[in-house]
Amino acid sequence: MVHLLAKLPFFWSFHRFGWPILLPFSLVVSVSFRCNSRCQTCGVWRKPSDDMSAAEWERVFARVGRTLVYITFTGGEPFLRRDLDEIVLSAYRHCRPAVITIPTNGLLTQRIVEGVQQICAGAPHTQIGINLSLDEVGERHDVLRGVPGNWRRALETWHALKALQPRYPNLLLTVHTVISKFNVARFYELYADLTALQPDSYITEIAEERVELDTVGWQITPTATEYAPLADFLTRQASRAAQRGPARLTQAFRAEYYQLAKRILFERRQVIPCYAGWASGHIAPNGDVWSCCMRAESVGNLRAHQYDLRAIWQSEPMGQLRRSIYRQECACPMANASYANMLLHLPTLQRVLRRLWPGHDRTERKSENSHP
Repeated sequence: MVHLLAKLPFFWSFHRFGWPILLPFSLVVSVSFRCNSRCQTCGVWRKPSDDMSAAEWERVFARVGRTLVYITFTGGEPFLRRDLDEIVLSAYRHCRPAVITIPTNGLLTQRIVEGVQQICAGAPHTQIGINLSLDEVGERHDVLRGVPGNWRRALETWHALKALQPRYPNLLLTVHTVISKFNVARFYELYADLTALQPDSYITEIAEERVELDTVGWQITPTATEYAPLADFLTRQASRAAQRGPARLTQAFRAEYYQLAKRILFERRQVIPCYAGWASGHIAPNGDVWSCCMRAESVGNLRAHQYDLRAIWQSEPMGQLRRSIYRQECACPMANASYANMLLHLPTLQRVLRRLWPGHDRTERKSENSHP
């Protein structure tokens, strides 16, 4: 973290002046669009897959080197790839990130548990975060996910992963909920039921119309008015969690993220500067390089550039996309990019750090009410 903080002035210069060109410190890696869920908030499974092999991913990570702090391996359902542990561990060997996060729908219990064991054992110096996606409870979850029995199988996976934690201190278990028009009215009940599972961290994200997920035009996003009280509630909960437990820093950032997401929904603009394409990036399963999954605009393919991310990151197409983002031609509350954005925004970073101190949550309600 200290090493990353020392690099922040260089990212500010990169964002403002275009120099020096740095590789991102936060990277999302989509290993496949294939998925065994049929969610009402996601159509990624409809997209064709041309997945890079584990050997190809290793070439990418070897050329990236130790610049990455945070990597998310996602899909589709990432555990549909039988070689997921091989891909993740190649990133660990070459990049040594501080945090690796993998979301899952929890359907493939045995494969998930075996893969997580391999990853935790093979990457002992990296925090391994497994995010179980739960958007409802019981049969409601099955309907939202389009898979009968999904809730039961996801809970089997959850309890099996919890049983691993005494053996793997680097394993952090999170429950992740997508707040959409389908569950926004029931959220408080949902929160009580899901936090009863005793996750190390509970996080939410807003259902969005993403190019990546093929959901543009689906009208799945809750309104700003619907989301605002939930954001305030989640901020209070995350702020309290930031003063205890194994995920204190993550929860402190989350507390700020919910307020940021609320403002973006109301104001429909970049409330703080976006660094997608500078500090954060996304690689599609076929090697296409994006600034983020919201726009999912390819600026080059790794297979065509000898698996060298730097060559694409320095290219003119990437520069054109950055200029569009800098001109604020887009705005979204997407969480992965927001983490990097908040870290690079000094007023937000200061608020995050203050949340780590005891007693901060007692003043939370006043600060929330200062924003629309």
